[in-house]
Amino acid sequence: MAVLHQARRDQVVDACRVYSASSHKRRVLTPGDLKHLVVDEDHELIYCYVPKVACTNWKRVMMVLTGRGKYSDPMEIPSNEAHVPSNLKTLNQYNIAEINHRLKNYLKFLFVREPFERLVSAYRNKFTLKYNSSFHKRFGTRIVRRYRKNATQDALLNGADVKFKEFAEYLVDPATQRDGPLNEHWQTVYQLCHPCHIHYDLVGKYETLEEDANYVLRLVGVGDSLRFPSYAKSTRTTDIMTAQFFSNISIKQQVQLYQLYKLDFLMFNYSTPSYLRLD
Repeated sequence: MAVLHQARRDQVVDACRVYSASSHKRRVLTPGDLKHLVVDEDHELIYCYVPKVACTNWKRVMMVLTGRGKYSDPMEIPSNEAHVPSNLKTLNQYNIAEINHRLKNYLKFLFVREPFERLVSAYRNKFTLKYNSSFHKRFGTRIVRRYRKNATQDALLNGADVKFKEFAEYLVDPATQRDGPLNEHWQTVYQLCHPCHIHYDLVGKYETLEEDANYVLRLVGVGDSLRFPSYAKSTRTTDIMTAQFFSNISIKQQVQLYQLYKLDFLMFNYSTPSYLRLD
């Protein structure tokens, strides 16, 4: 496991080197960049959460770790409870000296997933389920208004039936970039967790979730008392599903989306999907 994790760290460092050589954008992190880094003082642990990469279960586990005995089983914590911001402390809540001390001394980790699978997972979760009406209202209506010709009044009002093609168009539109950072569910891992500025000790993968997660728990000394919840979601987005969604968008959109998520592909060693038509 140690060798595997060293290889993953090296991959990130190499990709960062290539990126910084080709990019002239040098930026310094501000506390606002750190709101995805969840801190566990008791076990000296920092977890950067990436939505659609088992982050609900990781937040549950972090609540068990920081709860000082309040919880013992992560799965007894309701999922909506795991996402209440006040239930977990994030690194942006500390002063600069405290931030630097923790970044230097705590064990830092994140979990990643094949970028397009994560993107399709976010699309399915936020735009195809009835209960996500806040996303439909906030993003769906904007997407319909911008990219659908002859939209019905209902679609303009509720935004509840956004097509993947329209979502893709929204993501690659320069106007979207100008509107500010992407929503966390489809923002790149590079922008959420800043792996070129923050040197993570462990990069876990969704594809080997349980193994990698339990390795983290063993490293912080709680492996005997706490196991990461097993995953058996029948609705989970697979590569076959992802290929299907991508077959519905133009080659141009495929290329543009690949450009948008390219750093995540390179940094975390995901090969270019075979279904992409990049010629």
